[in-house]
Amino acid sequence: MSRIGRMPIAVPAGVDVKVDGTTVTVKGPKGTLVKEFKPSMTIKAEGAAVTVERPDDSKENRALHGLTRTLIHNMIIGVTEGYSKELEVNGVGYRVQKQGKDLVMNLGYSHQVVVSDTDDIKIESPAPNKIIITGIDKQKVGQFASEVRGKRPPEPYKGKGIKYVDEVIRRKEGKAGKGKK
Repeated sequence: MSRIGRMPIAVPAGVDVKVDGTTVTVKGPKGTLVKEFKPSMTIKAEGAAVTVERPDDSKENRALHGLTRTLIHNMIIGVTEGYSKELEVNGVGYRVQKQGKDLVMNLGYSHQVVVSDTDDIKIESPAPNKIIITGIDKQKVGQFASEVRGKRPPEPYKGKGIKYVDEVIRRKEGKAGKGKK
């Protein structure tokens, strides 16, 4: 048995989990998430716990067992606490600021880069070099943070660009000067 897949998922107070065949709906204080799962997994919501069972020990079902349980757990955390990613902007003249629903970034290009909030993703900029992306869907928050980072990824020589707060940039040495004759 999968060690992760066999663990029951605790449903906190204030969260409503409904299982309709292969569709799981999770309602909580921060919003509602709906996800469709593979029909081979059996999902049961009993009282204050959700369990996931697999039909047999085939390789695909073993892989899906833990994945399904983790995705449902992430949905429950999302509607109760939410998810956030912090980004940091490094570089001379590089800065970000929030204007209404838009995040305007000066990243050393000849133009400003503008990224807007979506319905389920909120962007904050508490400082000129910090971006905080929040939402209830872990996958969407991570994808959006990756797209913002992709506007100017960090370069290895001076470390300029947008990076995750906990990311470590492996630095390279610049080119060596030519020897004197």
